[in-house]
Amino acid sequence: MADIAATSVRELRGVGPRLAARLAEYGVHRVEDLLFHLPLRYQDRTRITPIAAAREGADVVIEGEIRAADVVFGRRRSLVARIQDGSGTLTLRFFHFSAAQKTGLAAGTRLRCFGQVRRGGSGPEMIHPEYRALGEGEPPVAEALTPIYPTTSGIGQNQWRNLCNQALARLQRWPPADLLPAGHNPYDLGRALQYLHAPPPDAPQELLREGQHPAQQRLALEELVAHNLSLQQLRQRQQAAGAPVLAPDQTVQARFFASLPFEPTAAQSRVLAQIAADLARPRPMLRLVQGDVGSGKTLVAAGAALQALANDCQVAIMAPTEILAEQHWRSFADWFTPLGIAMEWLSGRVKGKKREAALQRIASGEAGLVIGTHALFQEDVVFQRLGLVVVDEQHRFGVHQRLALTGKAGPEQGRAHQLVMTATPIPRTLSMVAYADLDCSVIDELPPGRKPVTTVLIDSARREQVLERVAAACAEGRQAYWVCTLIEESDTLQAQAAEATAAQLQQALPQLRTGLIHGRMKPAEKDAVMAAFKAGDIALLVATTVIEVGVDVPNASLMIIENPERLGLAQLHQLRGRVGRGRAASHCVLLYQGPLSANGRERLAALRDSNDGFYIAEKDLELRGPGEVLGTRQTGLMEFRIAELPAHNHLLDQVALIATEIRREHPELAAPLIQRWTGSRQQFADV
Repeated sequence: MADIAATSVRELRGVGPRLAARLAEYGVHRVEDLLFHLPLRYQDRTRITPIAAAREGADVVIEGEIRAADVVFGRRRSLVARIQDGSGTLTLRFFHFSAAQKTGLAAGTRLRCFGQVRRGGSGPEMIHPEYRALGEGEPPVAEALTPIYPTTSGIGQNQWRNLCNQALARLQRWPPADLLPAGHNPYDLGRALQYLHAPPPDAPQELLREGQHPAQQRLALEELVAHNLSLQQLRQRQQAAGAPVLAPDQTVQARFFASLPFEPTAAQSRVLAQIAADLARPRPMLRLVQGDVGSGKTLVAAGAALQALANDCQVAIMAPTEILAEQHWRSFADWFTPLGIAMEWLSGRVKGKKREAALQRIASGEAGLVIGTHALFQEDVVFQRLGLVVVDEQHRFGVHQRLALTGKAGPEQGRAHQLVMTATPIPRTLSMVAYADLDCSVIDELPPGRKPVTTVLIDSARREQVLERVAAACAEGRQAYWVCTLIEESDTLQAQAAEATAAQLQQALPQLRTGLIHGRMKPAEKDAVMAAFKAGDIALLVATTVIEVGVDVPNASLMIIENPERLGLAQLHQLRGRVGRGRAASHCVLLYQGPLSANGRERLAALRDSNDGFYIAEKDLELRGPGEVLGTRQTGLMEFRIAELPAHNHLLDQVALIATEIRREHPELAAPLIQRWTGSRQQFADV
């Protein structure tokens, strides 16, 4: 048992220093690592298919005799060979070939070929098939399905198969340790590994493709448990550092809420109570607050900030874009300036003496509340006593960035409390995996008066009708957004650029004052445009997706989104949330470029049929996968070897139970499990 987990891959045949170095770069150091380097998919080379029975698009093995071969000169020079097997004839085509290869494909040569069958000009053909000449003693066909492994440059499939076969031979003598507690391993680990590296010819390929074979589920369960344990280990490290105890101050809170023109919803009050209890403990709060568009997360952040400020601690609020950070600045300035709280602004654009002065006010503690972008976690930003970090739109930041900011609390007081917010609802299944180190709260109630937005799909061929609709809405005194997905013209993407669209709309609707906003504008320019739109001086605002979050104009009741097929469902839901904030009935028009793919139509239909952000997030996960839903910076969390979401969602409740049992009753199993599945890829080891 110790042998396979401790034996270096250098012990295997054919592994020299160069290959060992390449394998190490891929995270494969030991023989056991090869056993857990699992195939992505399989090819069936276990049976020979008659040419007449070979279906177009299928990968098949055929055998036959070369009838003729020659070099053909067309648009591209190619070597073409005709092969027959008694049932039919097929063409083999090679665009890259040598003189020796041409000689080897002489008429009368018997071949066995493997490749995908395509439709050619003169019947079925294979392009660049794998092949071998057959002599007197024909080698048998493969006894198992042929695995296709994930790979990197410099390691071919045959090398992976050779190495994994050597590892499987050792598996018979030294099976790997079963690291799940008794009662949670219905399928033997060694048998599961053997099966997945070499499935028998009659293996249920549909189940294997969908990740639903019991052997796959056994390994997916173990991998998800290892992942959960690694995040819990991160949480323990964070909490071991301790944090300032921030006792609730009822007087300050009461004064703040009394100054508001509205009452917090029951959901906001519930989440505020959870946060207040967390902040009063001597270990760092690690809480994720989810709420649909317009549910009032900023107010919850304000309540948390007041509790920290009342305990003489500083608060940092970090947002992913300047436009969202500016929106937070305006909201908090309205609320906190009357309370005498000093605020500071810091973004990448603040430079020179202005930046030095801001850094000085932060370091001295003069600035109680600091709002900004990723500039907040740069090395030269020092806080006097940082007690709370609020990260908005968490999926836009990497885990390292989030933790780098909480580490600025100073060694003598541990780590800052951490409140993570997202208006992109994360499916429960995904938050159980990606955010297992965080406690989760959901604001599942919208403030009174928020109306659902009616959504329609319209082909861009009917653009004139949409223009009439915009003109009619603005004529009644309302305002509209027109969202484009690019700033400048691009030859490669079929999308209208915002600048070109603004010019076209001004020409088509000269009676309306049209504004333009995009991410490349200077902050002062953006502020001026948004202020004019909010004041009603601009009727139609042409924008890129910079308005996705944080923009609140109650009089805007119509949104047109061009090329919605290019955006994720969560992003579209965010954009749609910019309307429906006032008393008028609001509408969102998805102006798509036809024809839509089946997947594109299903995605847009999900948005049309529902205003529920959590339903939409589940649909997004189902259609696009976790990497897309979480955002690029979070995909490192989801680089699983065999586990897949949502295919293995049903395992997640069991995963949480097993991980808890291991931490409480079998802590010795945690480290080897994490090492087996994440190894050197543990991105959270030392933040």
